[in-house]
Amino acid sequence: MTELLLFGAFFALLLLNQPIAIAIIIATFVSMVASIDVLPALTTIAQRLVAGVDSFALLAVPFFILSGYLMGSGGIASRLIDFAMALVGRLPGGLAYVNVISCALFGSISGSAVAATSAVGGFMIPAMEKSGYSRPFSSAVTVTASTVGMLIPPSNILIIYSLASGGVSIAALFIGGYLPGLLVTFLLMTAAAIYLKRTNQVPKNTIAIKPFWTAFIGAIPSLALVVLVIGGIICGFFTPTEAGAVAVLYSFVLAVFVYRQISHDDIYPLLLQAVRTTSIVMLLIAASSSMSWLLSYQAIPQAISNFMLALSDNPLYILLIINLVLLVIGTFMDMTPAVLIFTPIFLPVAESLGISPLHFGIMMILNLSIGLCTPPVGSVLFVGCSIGKVSIAEIVKPILPLYAAMVVALGLVTAIPAISEFLPNLLGL
Repeated sequence: MTELLLFGAFFALLLLNQPIAIAIIIATFVSMVASIDVLPALTTIAQRLVAGVDSFALLAVPFFILSGYLMGSGGIASRLIDFAMALVGRLPGGLAYVNVISCALFGSISGSAVAATSAVGGFMIPAMEKSGYSRPFSSAVTVTASTVGMLIPPSNILIIYSLASGGVSIAALFIGGYLPGLLVTFLLMTAAAIYLKRTNQVPKNTIAIKPFWTAFIGAIPSLALVVLVIGGIICGFFTPTEAGAVAVLYSFVLAVFVYRQISHDDIYPLLLQAVRTTSIVMLLIAASSSMSWLLSYQAIPQAISNFMLALSDNPLYILLIINLVLLVIGTFMDMTPAVLIFTPIFLPVAESLGISPLHFGIMMILNLSIGLCTPPVGSVLFVGCSIGKVSIAEIVKPILPLYAAMVVALGLVTAIPAISEFLPNLLGL
């Protein structure tokens, strides 16, 4: 009865367009009151709200958020585009590949798919249209490729998954995301090439391409952030939280003193944006902590685990069911609350079948990344349509093969744990 009341109240509040954090807290409170008194329910929720954000590892989140804003406004997009252009711009259909690679690089460095869509799409979509690509196709490529940054570190959502899972190594998650991220990038480029061939589009590049080494040298300071953060964590020079602070310092120096794209007057608005975003994320984490406590107290994950294991003991069959559920969840719920709510529910099921939390986490993030570019709540989709000046109806046809590429990548990552686990195992993480 408690679980029906909990999820019923939660989804009813979502339908009433209530903020997700508020919906979680109210649904949890109503469910608690049904089984215990009001005062103990209020006390427990208050305790869990505080305990949910009382974590040293979570200090990395505001640091990486601020670093993302600094890099996003610091002029790195144009340099990454120049590098991608020198890398693949001369190939047939090269601007589509440039768009994919630029979005993936920018998304990983900034840690934000929306920022990647805005920064890269603002330049690449008009440039691709001028070169003969259709605007809906250009927008679709930007939207789907921007989500790759959720897998390639530094990624805030991987840190949040580490918290929700009970302490999976952040360093292992960071390293484990590389091969799946590269796989998605390759499959998106392949899908773009097939779409261009089938629609008989023969665009020609009208953008000047810099010599490779000139473009590479120009992009080195931006790309060095990933090397600095990941290399420092792997070599043991600093923890993921300390790596976030290092990323902020490096981003600040690069954007203000090297690229000189951020003036002193821009710093306060950027700090304010970072504080607002951090506040939203932390409130979601705190609220989800109270719901997770109630789920554990009522043994709901164990009940769901027993039910699913009664259906089959085949790991792939169970993972298929979980993936289908998460694909539906991702269409109407943002990634952060989805990870916080459903990790405690589905991870015990996966672990009981011998699936590692690392493999499950990468699979889950890739799955929910698809939801970022799926209506009705896909934030990246709506930003991409706004930047590209196209409607949802116009973007549907070109985005379908790109969706298919992401689903294929999800299937491969689900069926082949080594894609996620090879590099962490190789490095002893």
